[in-house]
Order: sequence, then C-alpha cells, then structure tokens
Amino acid sequence: MVGLKEELLKSIWHAFTALDLDRSGKVLSHNLCTVLNVPHDPVALEEHFRDDDEGPVSNQGYMPYLNKFILEKVQGNFDKVEFNRMCWTLCAKKNLSKSPLLISDEDAFKVWVIFNFLSEDKYPLIIVPEEIEYLLKKITEAMGAGWQQEQFDHYKVALNTSREGLSAWELIDLIGSGQFSKGMDRQTVSMAINEVFNELILDVLKQGYMLKKGHKRKNWMERWFVLKPNIISYYVSEDLKDKKGDIILDGNCCVEALPDKDGKKCLFLIKCLDKTFEISASDKKKKQEWIQAIQTTVNLLRAGSPPPHKEARQKRKELRQKLLAEQEELERQMKELQVANENKQKELETVRKQLEAAAARAAEEEKKRLQTQVELQDRFSLELEREKMVRQKMEEQVAQKSSELEQYLQRVRELEEMYKQLQEALEDEKQARQDEETVRKLQARLLEEETAKRAELEKWHLQQQQTIQMTEAEKQELENQRMMKEQALQVAMQQLKQLELERKEALEQYEEVKKKLETAANNTKSWKDKVAHHEGLIRLIEPGSKNPHLITNWGPAAFTEAELEQRQRSWKGKKATSE
Repeated sequence: MVGLKEELLKSIWHAFTALDLDRSGKVLSHNLCTVLNVPHDPVALEEHFRDDDEGPVSNQGYMPYLNKFILEKVQGNFDKVEFNRMCWTLCAKKNLSKSPLLISDEDAFKVWVIFNFLSEDKYPLIIVPEEIEYLLKKITEAMGAGWQQEQFDHYKVALNTSREGLSAWELIDLIGSGQFSKGMDRQTVSMAINEVFNELILDVLKQGYMLKKGHKRKNWMERWFVLKPNIISYYVSEDLKDKKGDIILDGNCCVEALPDKDGKKCLFLIKCLDKTFEISASDKKKKQEWIQAIQTTVNLLRAGSPPPHKEARQKRKELRQKLLAEQEELERQMKELQVANENKQKELETVRKQLEAAAARAAEEEKKRLQTQVELQDRFSLELEREKMVRQKMEEQVAQKSSELEQYLQRVRELEEMYKQLQEALEDEKQARQDEETVRKLQARLLEEETAKRAELEKWHLQQQQTIQMTEAEKQELENQRMMKEQALQVAMQQLKQLELERKEALEQYEEVKKKLETAANNTKSWKDKVAHHEGLIRLIEPGSKNPHLITNWGPAAFTEAELEQRQRSWKGKKATSE
C-alpha cells in the first residue's frame, strides 16, 4: 500500500499544484473520492474546508486531510487509468505547451503517466537523465529504429550543466519535438508510446494471438491473449472490447508442453487449481516464448517479487543512490583530508612562528646567554627533527590517501568500462529482438494468408458436398418418378394389350356377324327370287319398324347399323386412348 500511495501522490501533486485550492479544493477532493471508490464524507469535507485558520491552506495543510480521509481508505479496487486521466485533466490545460507537438493529447497523457512512474520520489517531481535515456531507448526500440547514443550524450551534457532533470511538461515537449524520433511518422511514434505505456503502466508482460480449446464444445477458437503479473486475459480481438475470460495465476499454477494431437501443433497446457487450459501457439518459437513468460510470471508470484520492469526501476534507483552515496562519501573523505592538511599546515606555521620568536629572543640574549646557547640549539635541533618526522609521517599519510583515491578512481573507470560493455551487449540483444520481431511478423502474415486460403477451400468443399447431396436427392427423386412412370406405363401397356385383345375379339365377332349377315342376306335374296319367280311377286312387303333393322338368319338383329357404327367408333376411341 505504501508503493500505491506514492504512485497516487505523484499524480495528485500535479493536480494539486495546478489548482487554486481556496476555490477548487472541494472539487479535487470530491473527484478523488469518486475515481478512487472511497466513500464520501461530506461532514469531514465541509469541516476541513471551512473559512478559518484550520482550513486547507493554513498550518494544518491539505496533506493531513488527503492522507486521513482519502488515501488511507483506498483499497486498490479502482481504475488507475481513469484516476490518472482525472488528474491529467486538472493540470494539463495549465501546464501543457501551447506550441504544436508531433504527438497527440492522448500520447502526451501516456507520457505524463510514464513520467510519474519513472520520476524520483522527491518534490518537485523530476526525471533524471538516466531514466530519460531508459524511456527514449524503450520508445526507439518499439519504433524499430536505432538508438543514437552520441546524440543523447550531447543532450545529457547540456542538461547536466543547467539542472538535475526534466519536469513532466519538459519531457512531453522533448518527445513531442521529434528530436529523438526523426524520420518517424506520428502513427509510429504513437504506437511506440502505447507499447511502452502498456508495459510500464498496465503491466502487460506479453500479448498475441493463439488458439484456445473450449471446455464445453471442445472446439478451437482464436483469441488475443494478454499476460499480466497475476492473470492471463483473452479477448476476441486485439482491440480488447469483447473479453471472453481470465486465467488466474498464482504460485500453484504450472505450464507444460504437450505433443501434437488432433491436427493441432505447438500445444501447451496451463494447470490451475480448478481448471486446465489447452492452448496452441502459431509456431514452436512462440510456444517456447509463452511457456517461458508464463513460468517466469509464476516464479515471480511464488517469490513475491514485483514485475520485471518495476524491479528494474527499483534496481536503477538503488544503483543511483549507491553511486550518490559513494560520491558523497568520497567528497566527505576528501574534505576531511583537506581539513587535516590545513590543520597540519596551521600547526607547522605556528611552530615556525614560535621558532622565529625563539631565534629572535636568542639573538637578543646571545650575549647574555652564551653558556646556554648550545643547549638551546640542541633543543631546537631536536624539536626540528621531531617536526620533520611528523611532517614526513603526514606526507606518507597523504601519499597513502592519494594512492587509495587513485585505486578508487581506477575502480570507477573499470565500472564504467563494464557498463559500456553491458550497454553494447544490450544493444546486440535489442537488435536480435528486433530481427526476431520482424521474422515473427512475417510468419504471422504468412500464417494468416494460409488460414484464409484454407478457410476458403473448406468453404468451397462444403458447398461442393452440399451440391452433391442435393444432386443425389434430386437424382433419387427422379429415379422414383421414373419407376412410378414405368409402373404406370406397364399398367397402361397391360390395359392397352387387354383393350387390343378385346378389340380383336370384337372385330372377330363383327366379321363373324358380318359374314352371317351376308350369308343371311344372300339366302334371303335367293329365297325372295324364288318366291317371286314361282308366285309372281315383285317384292315381299312385310310390316315392320320404320327404322331399318339388320336381318339375321335368326330374325331381326339386336341393334341397327347406326348402333353398330357407334360401337365401332367407341372401340376405336378406347384404343386410341390406351395407345
């Protein structure tokens, strides 16, 4: 809670110094209670801001109220970005430079928050040259550009001659001026600032796309994973708008690699107390990087250590404090040596004066003290010899201190050489990381193209399968219709054959009847001729029906010729219909 309080105080200090507390103290306090989720205490607020000698600008001051009624009640369940944005809003308008900058207001806000993180723990807040160099290197590395050490050294020399460091607004002007980002566009600089902001302020240790296996459907979905010191969050995409879930990390979690299975490669498993998560990385390198990053995070949780960037910041501060203490100690020793040397000089000067006085007195009393002159000279010689010995010892001590000082300076030079070698190694590592990042981006792009082509082929294959299934169904339906038509045709053919047989039978009966009719007609004609010849009759007149009837050998036919023709037409119509 002490570290959190220090972080809050830096942002509040900016807002506090930018406001006229007599008129705006209540507004600041109210806004702090709101963004920090601290219960409001209107009575204490009015009591503290009353117009008397106990008010916030009196000897009592604003800090006791801030500590007692606000900061001591903060539990950590608040949005740090929203808190910083509120403080930024109160102080930016008054302090932000009016000259045009190469960065946006949002980027300036992020630089301001980073300044509060890297600044020294003393007021007024400043950021020392070492932290400025660290921040500019991080931004340059995020932009993919080369670090200009010589240019910064010149700037550092010019800065050290005038002041100890920069304020937040001077740092924003420095980055916004583009002095250390020449040749880069606004978008590149903005993305670099955002990347450094995510790492230093939002504690984003690693992020990227991977495939995650579901717990219910057991399907694989692509998610954007974000690793923080105690949690892994995964989202639908990198815009972080649609959050799908969290993986809570603690000292009991572990991560291990898995063999390839079910067509998925580069698999690893995250084991927690209540759940396990199967994840597939894009390649072996990414898999190893994620495993190492998660394992490092779990190890830090077990050890109770802070995130790497916070630990590095603390080490840099401790190193600066150590160097400052050593420098102060060296200056103190040099001052002590100088004081001791001055004291000895004063002692020698006093002895010299005493000797001169004694010589003067001896010269005056030379005539009177001839007998004691030898004794005085011997005494003087002894004292002079003693003083010479003392002086020689002092010179030896000074030489010894000088030697120790030279050894210390040699050690400082060795440390500086080691620091330069370490910087060169860090530069090589940064270059390797940049090359690695370039290859990763190329691999990611190729993977995305391959995934898109595979999805398109699968879509075409699915459409082809659906078409084949529809064609098979239509073919089956046509086959069924053809079978039904063939059955109906067979029935119709059978009926046609039956009608043909019936027609043939009817024709045969008709031919037989016709033959019988002709025979009967011939017989009747022959009979009539005989009767007419023998009896003299011309014709046989018989009463009968007015309609002409067929006459058979057995008498009148059962139907007339008209009825017979009608039946013949009916048979022909049925035959044509069957055909």
